[in-house]
Amino acid sequence: MTRSTRRITRQTATLVWLAAVAAAVVVCVGLDPVDTPFTALMVPLLLGALVLGPRQLPWFLGWMAAMLGVAVALQPERSARILGASLIQAVMILIVLAVAVRRGRLGVGGMAGESMFVDLRDRLLDQGRMPHLPSGWHVEAALRSAGGTPFAGDFVVSTRTADGRFEVALVDVSGKGEAAGTRALMLSGAFGGLLGALPADRFLPAANDYLLGQAWEEGFATAIHLSLDLATGVAEVRTAGHPPAVHRLAGSGRWNVMAAGGGILGLDPDMDFPVARVQLAPGDAVLLYTDGVVEQPRLDIDLGIDRLLGDAEQILRGGADGTASRLVADLGSESDDRAVVLVSRA
Repeated sequence: MTRSTRRITRQTATLVWLAAVAAAVVVCVGLDPVDTPFTALMVPLLLGALVLGPRQLPWFLGWMAAMLGVAVALQPERSARILGASLIQAVMILIVLAVAVRRGRLGVGGMAGESMFVDLRDRLLDQGRMPHLPSGWHVEAALRSAGGTPFAGDFVVSTRTADGRFEVALVDVSGKGEAAGTRALMLSGAFGGLLGALPADRFLPAANDYLLGQAWEEGFATAIHLSLDLATGVAEVRTAGHPPAVHRLAGSGRWNVMAAGGGILGLDPDMDFPVARVQLAPGDAVLLYTDGVVEQPRLDIDLGIDRLLGDAEQILRGGADGTASRLVADLGSESDDRAVVLVSRA
């Protein structure tokens, strides 16, 4: 028996069990309407809405409508008093039916549908997990979505290549929170496949071509791509309409902006993405971030970058661990998605 067949069998068994419960409630209402509330029919109705799939739920709702009619017919002397409760339950059945039709179009239903979205969220978060780097290198990433929702328009993909390079891309999809979550999920899978499979200078052009091919109404994104040679410490940074990376020089404690330029992804097929190169010496660090970290209402973005660098310098003096998480927690606006990636050399 296949997995889908077993799932259908379980759903059918659940349908039969809930139908029996509804019938038992109706019998109890008919035998003892005083001690058995008429509204007890709401219990199997809500259980069915939660656990039944899009195929079984309409049949169950039809059965519930029939049980509602039987329950009313069994109490002719109370029909006037329970008219309001009957109408409310009928409306609830119609509401659940409307939800079932919508879920049927999506091909999901009940708790299984919610589990699917939880799985999608977890996959998006898994894409942002950093690979293990050799001794002497430290990398961490932190993301926080607008309003604290599980889905965000910012995401990170990273990889280590066979030739000894570490590559990471931080992407900001158009929109915020859940509205951008589905696009971010799709792009994270595509960009994760491109990262490391192409030469560093071909990643952003390929990502741009992919976005253009989707023809989405809101199909643009900004991105920043870091390619680091773990043996030499040479880092290449390319941006696509994204806030610039910043480089910390351990010797002086200064931060230099790595302005590389490059247009927004998904708008122009003929886009160039210039490169900015730095040599990471021991104690140096590179910080990538999204605009939600440095942009706030009535605050110039340059002031936002200055505040980011001031906080980052103060935190890094106590060690690199936890820097990204503290920055996304302390900076930016709660109404915008925020993400930070920190790469440092010990």
